[in-house]
Amino acid sequence: MSSEVRWKICWENELEASDHAELADFFCKTYGPTGAFNAKPFETGRSWGGARPERRAIAYDSHGVASHMGLLRRFIKVGTTDLLVAELGLYGVRPDLEGLGIAHSVRAMFPILRELSVPFAFGTVRHAMRNHMERYCRDGTANMMTGLRVRSTLPDAHSDLPATRTEDVLVLVVPVDRPMTEWPAGSLIERNGSEL
Repeated sequence: MSSEVRWKICWENELEASDHAELADFFCKTYGPTGAFNAKPFETGRSWGGARPERRAIAYDSHGVASHMGLLRRFIKVGTTDLLVAELGLYGVRPDLEGLGIAHSVRAMFPILRELSVPFAFGTVRHAMRNHMERYCRDGTANMMTGLRVRSTLPDAHSDLPATRTEDVLVLVVPVDRPMTEWPAGSLIERNGSEL
């Protein structure tokens, strides 16, 4: 995939309305097969689902958007420790390219992670992605953590729903400026905002 695509690393404010429309279409097609609700946030042309990313790594090929990963710097709380991280999310690979993506996306984003001087990159994925994530983590670039709960706010406020949700998800941690041994102990991560 890396030799067949060109990467665009950009700030959110560098995207035009046409870029958002193309990305929204990409997310509808990529997330739609995993459940109709998963594509819903993007049906109006919005190119983010929860929190809006700060930077994006977008891969293009001759068919348009091939892969995407968003990044948002934020403080999370791991146990009792406040920790600056670059949250990675809004990850997707076009269905015809599945199996060729997350490692390339993180590699494309890594120079930005270094530039931002964050100690760790952090992301969450569903347990259904476990085998995929284990393959990605084999070389030690990233670490997959289980047995953690992540508490987040909902992207939109609803009077008939709680303001937060707590999920049992797989946590992916990429050491950037600190070794993994400095990741704080704790079984609950407070995202203090919506998932990216």
